Amino acid sequence: MRFYRPTQRRRITSVCAASLISILVSTAQAEDWPTFRGPAFQGASTEKDLPTKWSKTENIAWKAPIPNRGWSSPIVVAGRVFITGTSEDGVSCHAICLDTATGKVQWDVEVLQQKPTRKEGKNSYATPTPVADAKNVYVFFSGGGAAALSFDGKVLWTNTENGYYSQHGLGASPRLYKDMLIMPYDQSAPSGDLKVGWQIPWEKSYVLALEAATGKTRYKAMRGTSRIGHVTPLIADVDGKPQLISGAGDVVEGFDPDTGKRIWWADNGGEAVVPSLVVGDGMVFATPGFPTQIGTKSIYPAIRAFRLAGAAGDVTQTNLVWEEKRGVPMVPSYIFDNHLLYAVKEDGMAQCLEAATGKLVWRHRIDGNYASSPVIADGKIYCLNEAGTTTVIEAAREFKEVSVNELDGPCQASMAISDGHLFIRSRDNLWCVGASGK
Repeated sequence: MRFYRPTQRRRITSVCAASLISILVSTAQAEDWPTFRGPAFQGASTEKDLPTKWSKTENIAWKAPIPNRGWSSPIVVAGRVFITGTSEDGVSCHAICLDTATGKVQWDVEVLQQKPTRKEGKNSYATPTPVADAKNVYVFFSGGGAAALSFDGKVLWTNTENGYYSQHGLGASPRLYKDMLIMPYDQSAPSGDLKVGWQIPWEKSYVLALEAATGKTRYKAMRGTSRIGHVTPLIADVDGKPQLISGAGDVVEGFDPDTGKRIWWADNGGEAVVPSLVVGDGMVFATPGFPTQIGTKSIYPAIRAFRLAGAAGDVTQTNLVWEEKRGVPMVPSYIFDNHLLYAVKEDGMAQCLEAATGKLVWRHRIDGNYASSPVIADGKIYCLNEAGTTTVIEAAREFKEVSVNELDGPCQASMAISDGHLFIRSRDNLWCVGASGK
């Protein structure tokens, strides 16, 4: 682990108020989970007294078969659960709404059809998680097509103008900011030398902003040189202004979310990066993609912390605070809580680091292989593995296992938290964990 002493440290809030206002329905419904990784974009819930023990037959409010296929994570807004899926061949793209109280499907609407392209075997044609505001839900699919639906299932608009191709498929999820829908298009060449944009950096990836009301393009924020990635961006307050922080293969960048102007960038080598970014204590914590070789340059994975205050231009060296090469997750995202950074690797190696320095606090292996991102609530971290087993651990400076809970897998979507319940998507079912009748 290498430590870089910052020249300046300022306190930064993890989420700007403007973006929260745009995605939360109201103060009374602050327990909604309206986007990938929840209302604060970081896998965190403010709810208390959530279930920590369950099985396939105990502490289950309901279990609902899921029509269509996909690995989008559930979101929960105003008594509704939204997910997406496609037909087995990936052509017919659907948005699905279920009632949170009963699990009954309220509607299942085909929003568009697409021509399926290549994807990795563990990916799906419906991996991007929906995002919702006070009255509409917005969905994306593997071909780059997007759509908006009202809460009663009426298709309001579709946009298939921004075709997407990647050797791995599409894996990022959209964000809402003010009146815009923001989605990264970190793609690769669809023809010719297929290594371009995948293993060979190029300059054609961008962050797309659509008007939420119409689906029309507001801007395309070009990344510069990068490679494919699946990182869901976040909105944070930096130096008193909202900033769009987005990562892709080889880079982490900050943009003005209103205009798409790139403010700063940092080298973060590796292709096909998956874990979403988290912020805390004035820093953004990033994972690169998989290790590769570019010419004579070897790219190695490392957890990196970049200082956000005053970031402008190339901050690869000036704002790098620390990096840690051990225990680097390639798929699951981080958890930041109480000045600690938690990570779970795909092989189940979990670790806790001091956020300020990267110093190891503890490292412990938990059972299973992991693709979904952990979530945290009430001082407990929920880690869902691919077999459908959730290991609950304490968010603390000492490792402590609370419980191990088994459901049917496979599971790759991340769970949602709302109104005292956990919502877990497996390949075939959506489970609502917690007391029934609420």
